[in-house]
Amino acid sequence: MKPLQHRAARWAWGLLLLGVAIVLLGTAAGSQGWQAWWLGPADEVSRQIVWDIRLPRSLGAWLGGALLGLAGAVAQGLFRNPLADPYLLGSASGASLGVGTYLSLFGGSAWAMSWWMGVGLTGAAFAGAVLAVLLTLLLARGVQQTLRLLLAGVVVGVVLGAVTSMVSLLQPQVLQAMQGFMLGSTAFVSWTACATLSCVLAVCVALAWAFARVLDALTLGESTAHSLGVPLRSARLVLVGVISLSTGAAVAHIGLVAFVGLAAPHLVRSLVRSTHAWRLLLAALMGGALLSLADVLARVLFAPQELPVGVLTAVLGGGYLLWRIYRDTRHRGGAGGLS
Repeated sequence: MKPLQHRAARWAWGLLLLGVAIVLLGTAAGSQGWQAWWLGPADEVSRQIVWDIRLPRSLGAWLGGALLGLAGAVAQGLFRNPLADPYLLGSASGASLGVGTYLSLFGGSAWAMSWWMGVGLTGAAFAGAVLAVLLTLLLARGVQQTLRLLLAGVVVGVVLGAVTSMVSLLQPQVLQAMQGFMLGSTAFVSWTACATLSCVLAVCVALAWAFARVLDALTLGESTAHSLGVPLRSARLVLVGVISLSTGAAVAHIGLVAFVGLAAPHLVRSLVRSTHAWRLLLAALMGGALLSLADVLARVLFAPQELPVGVLTAVLGGGYLLWRIYRDTRHRGGAGGLS
């Protein structure tokens, strides 16, 4: 194994172990602060809280963060833009519109407040995210032109965001539920959701790893990639599918969580130099660690009151990116930026 690959592999194992430790730590984070259940005998109620609520929630936070981190790394490599994030193709606005539409139709009924509420919201969010990406692809006339795809995603995001605002204004009773979705929450992640997220993560990691050489070639420019015989059209289609599927699954189960998909790849690049194959894997592991840590902090910082996890990721991730911009600007004499 080459030195760079050896270092990347060590970071991968380290981030994986860190994620496991944070997930286990999350089982001790409750509404009353830290509750180390493993230090003493636990009754049946405590065991049920740990295994049926805290553990799937902590694991779901890690899986959702891993999906966002992977999607962010793929988006930044595909669009060759360090500011690209998983929501770039309009999936976030589409998911919001799906949730807003569902709540406006069923939010006031007793049936909608049952367990089916969570299932319906998840399905509505995922369907909205997928439809938004399909609309983006339709406007961009496929995936051949990266710039046109990027602009189409921005337009779709703005338009669907405006439609979501109109739906919320016409149905004021959905505003509170929409606020919870927009700020992100892992409170309702179940074992079923963890199983779904695990399957999606496995598929997306496998596909992204298989097309990692295409992202390496794109760093040299599209003309060079064409001259090397890289199948850009089919590769772009698969990679856009990876971004859409991973983002849609994550948003459907944990809501709109900011900056994880943007900050995770930047953290990886600042820690280790590697090809995209390792960078994608490391970004997924970093995203999982970031979101699971934010979920634990959201539960204990102001216990018994719980913060929306999206607020913490925005503060922590945004603060990190601001620091990176400041540092790069100083080092480059005012002409720098994120790289």
